[in-house]
Amino acid sequence: MRRRQSSASQKSKLSYQVRIIGGQWKRSLLPVSVAPDLRPTPSRVRETLFNWLYTLFGGRWEAMDCLDLFAGTGAFGFEAASRGTRQVTMVESHRAAFAQLQATSDKLNAGALVTLVQGDALQVAQRLVAQKKQFNVVFLDPPFQANILPEILPLCADLLKEEGVVYVESSTFLSEETVENLSKNGRQWHIIRQDRAGHVCYHLLQLLYEDHLQA
Repeated sequence: MRRRQSSASQKSKLSYQVRIIGGQWKRSLLPVSVAPDLRPTPSRVRETLFNWLYTLFGGRWEAMDCLDLFAGTGAFGFEAASRGTRQVTMVESHRAAFAQLQATSDKLNAGALVTLVQGDALQVAQRLVAQKKQFNVVFLDPPFQANILPEILPLCADLLKEEGVVYVESSTFLSEETVENLSKNGRQWHIIRQDRAGHVCYHLLQLLYEDHLQA
């Protein structure tokens, strides 16, 4: 009887599951915690994104470091680690979602590839900038209504390695004017890929430097 109650309680905390698409953990299921504003990215969007990244980086996953500032289910981070990236850092503020990330990491034995950080995305990004940490890919999939891009995208400029990219999801397409207005220190954001799937618009942004802009 007690076990049955525990099972029901567990089901109430998990709504459904998403699946890792490729790599060593292909077809592994990631439970989705019931958490405010948690909106897992559709698998077809993730597949398109990782095809983009494969093309941009020549398939050299082992040379890539990734940062997911709004990890949620961990779909981006665990997908990246599954494909062989060197290191993935995942940040999540919601307690239940973070606990689920820890459980998933343990289940996949991902500790050597994945670093989990519980905290506010903006504060963690500021700390990483202060520590001079840099990444090849930064994933930004915040709650659509948060309007955090004006604050966090300038920080991403300092978090990217040369030729790195930022992935951004939003409810509407970002304009070139919008991202250019969030540029800083002679480095200008440009949208290099974008697409839409249902209610999700998704983009890859990259920095161009003054010498490229004047060429």
